[in-house]
Amino acid sequence: MQVMSSDNNHAKKVYIVAGPTAVGKTAYAIQLAQQLGASIISADSRQCYKELNIGVARPSAEELATVPHYFIASHGITEEINAGYFEQYALQKVTALFQHHDSVVMVGGTGLYIKAFMEGIDPMPIIPEGIRENIISTYETKGLIWLQNELKHKDPLFWENAEKQNPQRLMRALEVFQATGKSIMEYRSAAKKQRPFAIETKLLAMPMDQLAERINHRVDTMIAAGLVDEVRSVIPYRQKTALQTVGYKEVFDYLDGNISLDAAIHQIKVHTRQYAKRQLTWFRKYL
Repeated sequence: MQVMSSDNNHAKKVYIVAGPTAVGKTAYAIQLAQQLGASIISADSRQCYKELNIGVARPSAEELATVPHYFIASHGITEEINAGYFEQYALQKVTALFQHHDSVVMVGGTGLYIKAFMEGIDPMPIIPEGIRENIISTYETKGLIWLQNELKHKDPLFWENAEKQNPQRLMRALEVFQATGKSIMEYRSAAKKQRPFAIETKLLAMPMDQLAERINHRVDTMIAAGLVDEVRSVIPYRQKTALQTVGYKEVFDYLDGNISLDAAIHQIKVHTRQYAKRQLTWFRKYL
Protein backbone atom coordinates (compact mmCIF):
# COMPACT_ATOMS: atom_id res chain seq x y z
CA MET A 1 0.00 0.00 0.00
CA GLN A 2 1.05 3.55 -0.70
CA VAL A 3 0.40 6.31 1.81
CA MET A 4 -0.95 9.38 0.02
CA SER A 5 -1.46 11.77 2.93
CA SER A 6 1.28 14.24 3.79
CA ASP A 7 0.35 13.88 7.45
CA ASN A 8 0.51 10.32 8.73
CA ASN A 9 -0.42 11.29 12.27
CA HIS A 10 -4.13 11.54 11.53
CA ALA A 11 -6.16 9.14 13.66
CA LYS A 12 -8.74 8.82 10.89
CA LYS A 13 -7.93 7.03 7.63
CA VAL A 14 -9.59 6.27 4.30
CA TYR A 15 -8.35 3.12 2.56
CA ILE A 16 -8.81 3.41 -1.20
CA VAL A 17 -8.99 0.19 -3.24
CA ALA A 18 -8.60 0.94 -6.96
CA GLY A 19 -7.96 -1.01 -10.13
CA PRO A 20 -9.35 -2.03 -13.51
CA THR A 21 -12.73 -3.61 -14.02
CA ALA A 22 -13.09 -7.32 -13.08
CA VAL A 23 -9.84 -7.40 -11.10
CA GLY A 24 -11.61 -8.28 -7.83
CA LYS A 25 -11.98 -4.91 -6.10
CA THR A 26 -15.36 -5.66 -4.52
CA ALA A 27 -14.25 -8.85 -2.74
CA TYR A 28 -10.99 -7.27 -1.59
CA ALA A 29 -12.75 -4.16 -0.26
CA ILE A 30 -15.39 -6.15 1.61
CA GLN A 31 -12.73 -8.30 3.27
CA LEU A 32 -10.76 -5.18 4.25
CA ALA A 33 -13.87 -3.42 5.57
CA GLN A 34 -14.78 -6.46 7.67
CA GLN A 35 -11.29 -6.54 9.17
CA LEU A 36 -11.46 -2.84 9.99
CA GLY A 37 -15.09 -2.79 11.09
CA ALA A 38 -15.59 -0.09 8.46
CA SER A 39 -18.18 0.96 5.88
CA ILE A 40 -17.61 1.15 2.12
CA ILE A 41 -18.09 4.12 -0.18
CA SER A 42 -18.24 3.20 -3.87
CA ALA A 43 -16.19 5.32 -6.27
CA ASP A 44 -17.94 4.08 -9.39
CA SER A 45 -19.63 6.58 -11.68
CA ARG A 46 -22.27 4.09 -12.84
CA GLN A 47 -23.08 1.86 -9.85
CA CYS A 48 -24.69 4.84 -8.12
CA TYR A 49 -27.69 4.68 -10.48
CA LYS A 50 -30.70 2.68 -9.31
CA GLU A 51 -31.64 1.69 -12.85
CA LEU A 52 -28.26 0.09 -13.63
CA ASN A 53 -27.35 -3.23 -12.08
CA ILE A 54 -26.14 -6.06 -14.31
CA GLY A 55 -24.24 -3.94 -16.83
CA VAL A 56 -22.30 -2.04 -14.15
CA ALA A 57 -21.43 -5.18 -12.14
CA ARG A 58 -23.13 -3.85 -9.04
CA PRO A 59 -22.23 -5.92 -5.95
CA SER A 60 -24.77 -8.65 -5.22
CA ALA A 61 -27.39 -8.32 -2.49
CA GLU A 62 -25.37 -10.77 -0.40
CA GLU A 63 -22.20 -8.69 -0.79
CA LEU A 64 -24.03 -5.46 0.01
CA ALA A 65 -25.41 -7.06 3.17
CA THR A 66 -21.96 -7.91 4.56
CA VAL A 67 -20.98 -4.31 5.40
CA PRO A 68 -22.74 -0.94 4.94
CA HIS A 69 -22.28 0.46 1.41
CA TYR A 70 -22.83 4.00 0.15
CA PHE A 71 -23.15 5.49 -3.35
CA ILE A 72 -24.62 2.23 -4.63
CA ALA A 73 -28.08 2.50 -6.27
CA SER A 74 -28.39 5.80 -4.42
CA HIS A 75 -29.38 8.10 -7.30
CA GLY A 76 -31.73 8.18 -10.27
CA ILE A 77 -30.39 8.09 -13.81
CA THR A 78 -31.89 11.50 -14.59
CA GLU A 79 -29.66 13.10 -11.92
CA GLU A 80 -26.46 14.75 -13.12
CA ILE A 81 -23.61 13.11 -11.21
CA ASN A 82 -19.99 14.09 -11.84
CA ALA A 83 -16.61 14.15 -10.11
CA GLY A 84 -17.35 17.45 -8.38
CA TYR A 85 -20.59 16.08 -6.98
CA PHE A 86 -18.86 12.89 -5.85
CA GLU A 87 -16.12 14.85 -4.08
CA GLN A 88 -18.66 16.68 -1.92
CA TYR A 89 -20.83 13.58 -1.38
CA ALA A 90 -17.87 11.44 -0.30
CA LEU A 91 -16.35 14.11 1.96
CA GLN A 92 -19.66 14.57 3.76
CA LYS A 93 -20.17 10.81 4.08
CA VAL A 94 -16.61 10.25 5.37
CA THR A 95 -17.07 13.01 7.96
CA ALA A 96 -20.28 11.38 9.19
CA LEU A 97 -18.76 7.89 9.30
CA PHE A 98 -15.70 9.14 11.20
CA GLN A 99 -18.05 10.07 14.06
CA HIS A 100 -18.34 6.35 14.82
CA HIS A 101 -15.26 4.67 13.27
CA ASP A 102 -11.65 5.59 12.59
CA SER A 103 -11.57 3.93 9.17
CA VAL A 104 -13.53 4.06 5.92
CA VAL A 105 -12.96 1.98 2.79
CA MET A 106 -13.46 3.49 -0.67
CA VAL A 107 -13.50 1.20 -3.71
CA GLY A 108 -13.95 1.79 -7.42
CA GLY A 109 -12.54 2.11 -10.87
CA THR A 110 -13.52 5.68 -11.73
CA GLY A 111 -10.14 7.35 -11.49
CA LEU A 112 -11.41 10.92 -11.76
CA TYR A 113 -13.77 10.38 -8.80
CA ILE A 114 -10.95 9.01 -6.67
CA LYS A 115 -8.63 11.84 -7.69
CA ALA A 116 -11.32 14.42 -6.89
CA PHE A 117 -11.79 12.91 -3.44
CA MET A 118 -8.06 12.81 -2.74
CA GLU A 119 -7.02 16.17 -4.16
CA GLY A 120 -10.16 18.20 -4.89
CA ILE A 121 -11.53 19.34 -8.24
CA ASP A 122 -12.44 22.74 -9.59
CA PRO A 123 -16.15 23.45 -10.14
CA MET A 124 -17.18 22.89 -13.74
CA PRO A 125 -19.60 25.09 -15.68
CA ILE A 126 -23.24 24.06 -16.02
CA ILE A 127 -23.81 22.50 -19.43
CA PRO A 128 -27.20 23.04 -21.14
CA GLU A 129 -28.88 19.67 -21.71
CA GLY A 130 -29.29 20.38 -25.43
CA ILE A 131 -25.53 20.70 -25.95
CA ARG A 132 -24.83 17.40 -24.21
CA GLU A 133 -27.57 15.53 -26.10
CA ASN A 134 -26.41 16.92 -29.44
CA ILE A 135 -22.81 15.82 -28.83
CA ILE A 136 -23.91 12.34 -27.79
CA SER A 137 -26.19 12.02 -30.80
CA THR A 138 -23.48 13.15 -33.23
CA TYR A 139 -20.93 10.82 -31.61
CA GLU A 140 -23.32 7.89 -32.04
CA THR A 141 -23.65 8.76 -35.74
CA LYS A 142 -20.09 9.76 -36.64
CA GLY A 143 -18.04 7.84 -34.08
CA LEU A 144 -14.82 8.33 -32.15
CA ILE A 145 -12.79 9.78 -35.03
CA TRP A 146 -15.22 12.70 -35.32
CA LEU A 147 -14.92 13.31 -31.58
CA GLN A 148 -11.14 13.20 -31.70
CA ASN A 149 -10.97 15.62 -34.65
CA GLU A 150 -13.29 18.08 -32.94
CA LEU A 151 -11.09 18.23 -29.84
CA LYS A 152 -7.85 18.25 -31.79
CA HIS A 153 -8.89 21.42 -33.62
CA LYS A 154 -11.10 23.17 -31.06
CA ASP A 155 -9.27 22.42 -27.80
CA PRO A 156 -5.61 21.65 -28.57
CA LEU A 157 -4.67 22.47 -24.97
CA PHE A 158 -6.83 19.60 -23.73
CA TRP A 159 -5.93 17.34 -26.68
CA GLU A 160 -2.22 17.46 -25.75
CA ASN A 161 -2.78 15.29 -22.67
CA ALA A 162 -6.20 13.80 -23.41
CA GLU A 163 -7.20 10.16 -22.97
CA LYS A 164 -7.69 9.97 -26.73
CA GLN A 165 -9.51 6.62 -26.73
CA ASN A 166 -11.92 7.58 -23.93
CA PRO A 167 -15.15 8.91 -25.51
CA GLN A 168 -16.66 9.96 -22.16
CA ARG A 169 -13.69 12.22 -21.35
CA LEU A 170 -13.65 13.60 -24.90
CA MET A 171 -17.37 14.36 -24.91
CA ARG A 172 -17.05 16.08 -21.55
CA ALA A 173 -14.28 18.34 -22.86
CA LEU A 174 -16.21 19.13 -26.04
CA GLU A 175 -19.39 20.05 -24.20
CA VAL A 176 -17.46 22.42 -21.92
CA PHE A 177 -15.89 24.08 -24.96
CA GLN A 178 -19.21 24.41 -26.78
CA ALA A 179 -20.95 25.81 -23.69
CA THR A 180 -18.25 28.28 -22.67
CA GLY A 181 -15.84 28.76 -25.56
CA LYS A 182 -13.05 27.84 -23.14
CA SER A 183 -10.84 24.78 -22.76
CA ILE A 184 -11.79 22.41 -19.97
CA MET A 185 -8.17 22.83 -18.85
CA GLU A 186 -8.96 26.39 -17.78
CA TYR A 187 -11.25 24.94 -15.13
CA ARG A 188 -8.57 22.70 -13.67
CA SER A 189 -6.04 24.13 -11.26
CA ALA A 190 -2.84 22.44 -10.12
CA ALA A 191 -3.52 23.23 -6.45
CA LYS A 192 -4.14 20.08 -4.45
CA LYS A 193 -6.37 20.28 -1.39
CA GLN A 194 -5.18 18.84 1.90
CA ARG A 195 -7.57 16.47 3.65
CA PRO A 196 -7.90 16.33 7.45
CA PHE A 197 -7.44 12.54 7.43
CA ALA A 198 -4.91 10.04 6.17
CA ILE A 199 -5.38 8.29 2.83
CA GLU A 200 -3.85 4.95 1.93
CA THR A 201 -4.23 3.41 -1.53
CA LYS A 202 -4.12 -0.14 -2.81
CA LEU A 203 -3.94 -0.66 -6.58
CA LEU A 204 -5.10 -4.13 -7.60
CA ALA A 205 -3.66 -5.53 -10.83
CA MET A 206 -2.98 -8.83 -12.58
CA PRO A 207 -1.48 -9.99 -15.90
CA MET A 208 -3.60 -8.76 -18.80
CA ASP A 209 -4.25 -12.24 -20.21
CA GLN A 210 -5.65 -13.33 -16.86
CA LEU A 211 -7.74 -10.17 -16.55
CA ALA A 212 -9.05 -10.70 -20.10
CA GLU A 213 -10.31 -14.17 -19.12
CA ARG A 214 -12.11 -12.71 -16.10
CA ILE A 215 -13.65 -9.98 -18.28
CA ASN A 216 -14.87 -12.49 -20.87
CA HIS A 217 -16.42 -14.65 -18.16
CA ARG A 218 -18.05 -11.62 -16.53
CA VAL A 219 -19.62 -10.50 -19.81
CA ASP A 220 -21.02 -14.00 -20.46
CA THR A 221 -22.44 -13.98 -16.92
CA MET A 222 -24.02 -10.56 -17.50
CA ILE A 223 -25.72 -11.76 -20.67
CA ALA A 224 -27.04 -14.86 -18.91
CA ALA A 225 -28.28 -12.70 -16.01
CA GLY A 226 -30.42 -10.57 -18.33
CA LEU A 227 -28.29 -7.66 -19.55
CA VAL A 228 -30.31 -7.29 -22.77
CA ASP A 229 -33.56 -6.83 -20.81
CA GLU A 230 -31.86 -4.34 -18.49
CA VAL A 231 -30.64 -2.28 -21.45
CA ARG A 232 -34.10 -2.47 -23.02
CA SER A 233 -35.58 -1.05 -19.79
CA VAL A 234 -33.43 2.10 -19.98
CA ILE A 235 -34.01 2.92 -23.67
CA PRO A 236 -35.96 6.08 -22.69
CA TYR A 237 -32.77 7.40 -21.06
CA ARG A 238 -30.27 6.30 -23.71
CA GLN A 239 -29.08 9.88 -24.34
CA LYS A 240 -27.99 10.26 -20.72
CA THR A 241 -24.26 10.41 -20.13
CA ALA A 242 -24.48 7.44 -17.76
CA LEU A 243 -25.46 5.19 -20.66
CA GLN A 244 -22.63 6.22 -22.99
CA THR A 245 -20.64 3.36 -21.60
CA VAL A 246 -19.42 -0.13 -22.44
CA GLY A 247 -22.10 -2.80 -22.13
CA TYR A 248 -24.99 -0.49 -22.84
CA LYS A 249 -23.95 1.12 -26.13
CA GLU A 250 -23.27 -2.25 -27.77
CA VAL A 251 -26.62 -3.69 -26.70
CA PHE A 252 -28.39 -0.54 -27.91
CA ASP A 253 -26.79 -1.24 -31.31
CA TYR A 254 -28.15 -4.79 -31.16
CA LEU A 255 -31.64 -3.62 -30.17
CA ASP A 256 -31.54 -1.08 -33.01
CA GLY A 257 -30.90 -3.96 -35.42
CA ASN A 258 -27.44 -2.71 -36.39
CA ILE A 259 -25.52 -5.78 -35.21
CA SER A 260 -26.23 -9.34 -34.05
CA LEU A 261 -26.29 -10.30 -30.39
CA ASP A 262 -23.10 -12.34 -30.85
CA ALA A 263 -21.38 -9.30 -32.36
CA ALA A 264 -22.58 -7.12 -29.47
CA ILE A 265 -21.22 -9.60 -26.93
CA HIS A 266 -17.89 -9.74 -28.74
CA GLN A 267 -17.69 -5.94 -28.85
CA ILE A 268 -18.48 -5.65 -25.14
CA LYS A 269 -15.60 -8.00 -24.36
CA VAL A 270 -13.16 -6.13 -26.61
CA HIS A 271 -14.22 -2.68 -25.40
CA THR A 272 -14.13 -3.77 -21.75
CA ARG A 273 -10.56 -5.06 -22.17
CA GLN A 274 -9.58 -1.76 -23.78
CA TYR A 275 -11.25 0.13 -20.94
CA ALA A 276 -9.42 -1.98 -18.33
CA LYS A 277 -6.08 -1.14 -19.97
CA ARG A 278 -6.90 2.58 -19.87
CA GLN A 279 -7.90 2.30 -16.22
CA LEU A 280 -4.65 0.56 -15.30
CA THR A 281 -2.57 3.13 -17.20
CA TRP A 282 -4.40 5.97 -15.45
CA PHE A 283 -4.09 4.50 -11.97
CA ARG A 284 -0.41 3.72 -12.39
CA LYS A 285 0.15 7.35 -13.35
CA TYR A 286 -1.82 8.95 -10.52
CA LEU A 287 -1.66 6.50 -7.59
